[in-house]
Amino acid sequence: MAPAVNGNATAVPEVAWPRLRLMLVGLGISVVPLDTAVNIAFPDITRSFGLPIPMIQWVVICYVLTHAGLMLAFGRVGDMWSHGRVFRAGLLWSVVACLLCAAAPSFGWLLFFRFLQGIGAGLIISCAPALVTSLYPEERRSHALGIFTLMFALGSAVGPLIGGALVARWGWPGVFWFRAPIALTALLFLRGLPVRSSAGPDRHFDIVGAVLLAIGLTSLLLAFNTLPRLKDGDYLALLLLPVAAASLIAFVCWEARAAQPIVRIELFRNAPFALINLGWSLINLVAFSVMLIGPYFLVPNLGLLKASLVLASGFITMAVASPAAGTVVARLGPRWMAPCGALLTGVGLFSVGSWQPDTSIDLMLLSLGLHGVGMGFFQVAYMELVMAALPLAQRGVAGSLSMLTRTIGTVTGAAVLMLGFQAIADAARAGGAGEEQAFLDAFHAMFRIAGITAALIGVLVAWSARRRAFP
Repeated sequence: MAPAVNGNATAVPEVAWPRLRLMLVGLGISVVPLDTAVNIAFPDITRSFGLPIPMIQWVVICYVLTHAGLMLAFGRVGDMWSHGRVFRAGLLWSVVACLLCAAAPSFGWLLFFRFLQGIGAGLIISCAPALVTSLYPEERRSHALGIFTLMFALGSAVGPLIGGALVARWGWPGVFWFRAPIALTALLFLRGLPVRSSAGPDRHFDIVGAVLLAIGLTSLLLAFNTLPRLKDGDYLALLLLPVAAASLIAFVCWEARAAQPIVRIELFRNAPFALINLGWSLINLVAFSVMLIGPYFLVPNLGLLKASLVLASGFITMAVASPAAGTVVARLGPRWMAPCGALLTGVGLFSVGSWQPDTSIDLMLLSLGLHGVGMGFFQVAYMELVMAALPLAQRGVAGSLSMLTRTIGTVTGAAVLMLGFQAIADAARAGGAGEEQAFLDAFHAMFRIAGITAALIGVLVAWSARRRAFP
């Protein structure tokens, strides 16, 4: 059997310790979803640096906008020069960045180090899906994507639980430095990573396209994030939106005539392909309501520990369902599994909209369990469709595109959901409702809207796939 080549060009038989190798890749991937641990440290960070609460959003913005803007470009780099090398570079970068964040002497330095951490996250997750699928035969690609989804969901689920224990013992720096040994372990022991790169001697990297895309995505996501501040007289969003529009239009025009584009724009002329990418972004947007609005309902009614466990249940069921989703997608095909996942997600979110303060934990777990299973099925089916639409030589771009659409949905959800929630709550107060009732009215309305939106996405994806084939 032909040897595989890792990032250090060391020949290792491809059959050597495949399960251990997969576990080490999963360990490296976990560095990114474990960033959910940072959320639990927000109160300690604001207290330590003497910050007003609204300033904490920049800890998220600096990190997310960085890796969102760079993912597709890094995916293209992986296709050209080895997914394994890019992944390992991300691990090394993350070791240093996590330690720098933990040692930040001021809030300004913390934000700069979070920007550096975002670069490491972009390097890791841009090539992570391509790397996991390369560890399996191509006919088992759906199964590999199920494993990848499991890895990501598990990291997201345990992040807040680990973070709470670390903050209680060592303060906010703990949520950063604990990931350094994880990344270092994966980096030191990973060997025999398969390499899949573009064929041919010409490895021209589209620098202009990468810069235009980074500026466009960063401006767009930052504009969405600053929309809630319009009512306070902060008009930054109105300045950023034209910059984002101009950059993204220029990117599309440039990529259409580039000899070796970062991503093939003509793919998005296929309606089912464009719709399922949009659908995945929108589903992540509405699903983020669980993490954004859910804690304000759960913590007062259940307490911190029980609330954390209930919130984690969606990620846990997503992780449990993902390998099964890979098997089902391989047997029945992804084009119908994606709509089924969207419908399950919609049912779960809509049922959250019926929660009351006396709702049993069992019913809460059932609601979030349906939501988690649906998200797992949709993600695996969606990633399979994207991977199949792009050639093997662009597997890094395909994987990073699937992660980018997820990030766009989550970031825009933070702004859009809160705007909607506040508008409904304000309307309820204007109608004479008290604070508690106004909150419940907005809570119920937002989750019902989220559930209906997810279900409609499923219907539209199914209708589109029936009328026209995916590329």
